[in-house]
Amino acid sequence: MSISLINCNSPLRWDDRMLDALFEYCEAAQPVVLTPFILMGAMSPVTIPAALVQQIAEALSGIALAQLIRPGCPVIFGSFLSNIDMQSGSPTFGTPESGIGLLCTGQIARHFGLPFPPAVGLTSSQVPDAQAGYEALMTLYPTFLAGTNWVMHTAGWLEGGLVAGFEKFIIDEQIAEMLQHQFSPLEIDEGTLGFDAHAEVGHGGHFLGSMHTMERFRTCFYRPFLNSSENYERWMRGGALDTAARAAVQVTKRLDAYEAPALDDAIRAELEEYVTRRRRELGD
Repeated sequence: MSISLINCNSPLRWDDRMLDALFEYCEAAQPVVLTPFILMGAMSPVTIPAALVQQIAEALSGIALAQLIRPGCPVIFGSFLSNIDMQSGSPTFGTPESGIGLLCTGQIARHFGLPFPPAVGLTSSQVPDAQAGYEALMTLYPTFLAGTNWVMHTAGWLEGGLVAGFEKFIIDEQIAEMLQHQFSPLEIDEGTLGFDAHAEVGHGGHFLGSMHTMERFRTCFYRPFLNSSENYERWMRGGALDTAARAAVQVTKRLDAYEAPALDDAIRAELEEYVTRRRRELGD
């Protein structure tokens, strides 16, 4: 099984290339993600409600067509909703408006009983800096709150998706992992309520050495793999690495440790022959 992203040429137009792909995938009973690509102010009116109404009309028209082509073909309510910079006309990502759009689209998709896969972790920043981090969070956080079914474009985006960065990928992975931990169900029982710890420590004491703490200290809190909690002097002695620099260290470690999965030589040769043949056929 494969899955295809079919983008509406917003506003309100499905072009020939996208429709040709839609017909091919639907006839083969492959799932399709019908996705309006909306940058408010350019491909839709500037107001969020207007953009959401347009998104519904575009997505549902594509979904209806998919069902006409092959009834029962699996479909997904796609969404790519952000806005432009009204001073320059440039696309902007990780904006408050895109976060609001995510929250609303999650509810809209559930209303129609359709799965919902947004594109998140986006940023307009050119480098993995503070802007890249907080803009990515601006869409990653609403993604969890919106009850998203699955996510595309989670990690690595820079400069509005024109480039991908290894360091940004690591930072996004850290954000997503922390959010996953934050949104995990809370376990409440006799042990987690810790009445025995209060009985042991009493008034005005501390819990550092209590039995409750000693039994749980290795696993009680999430430990970020990228963050630094050292004091300033120790951080300086360790090289004064900021987030991007620490992410670069992680990138090097992972690339050095990477081992390509085993692949039978005959299968590799067959794949290479197929790629060569298809390139030639497409070129002709």
